[in-house]
Amino acid sequence: MTETTQLLQRPCHAARWRAATIACLLLLAVGIATGVSMFEQFTAQIHHLQKKLQSTAQIKYIAVLLDGQQTPALLVTQDPQDGALQIQRLNSVAEGREDSMQLWALASDGQPRSLGVLARGSKTLRIAADERTLAEVRQLAISVENKGGTVENAGPSLPYLFVGAVVQKAL
Repeated sequence: MTETTQLLQRPCHAARWRAATIACLLLLAVGIATGVSMFEQFTAQIHHLQKKLQSTAQIKYIAVLLDGQQTPALLVTQDPQDGALQIQRLNSVAEGREDSMQLWALASDGQPRSLGVLARGSKTLRIAADERTLAEVRQLAISVENKGGTVENAGPSLPYLFVGAVVQKAL
């Protein structure tokens, strides 16, 4: 009987080790689940930010066209992803009924090239122009022409109303 009593009284550590092992396994499972969840959240954030970056305008060329008093009249930007010039009027100058404003690219060779006619009455507008269009251009200018602009391959018929240097921005 004394032997059995001694065996019963001897502390049994197996139950404690079993409980500690189960607790450690539960902590490990919670840690793995948390790590996987954080990885998925970070992956979703990266994808969201990549889409946001792609939809954000990446302006490569910018020009501020000034009037005769050196007051800003037009802001012109070009986004290479979009392939268009974004033109924003900064003053209240408007064309007459029988007039149109025409945008000109002035290259270093001095030959003006028409980029298009500005829509009447718009505060902001877009004109299709890829990156190569502005690559060799040093200035942009606006002239007032007869309604619809000048004929193809002809220069402006009137002096420039607004002129501004084209700046290539580093992306």
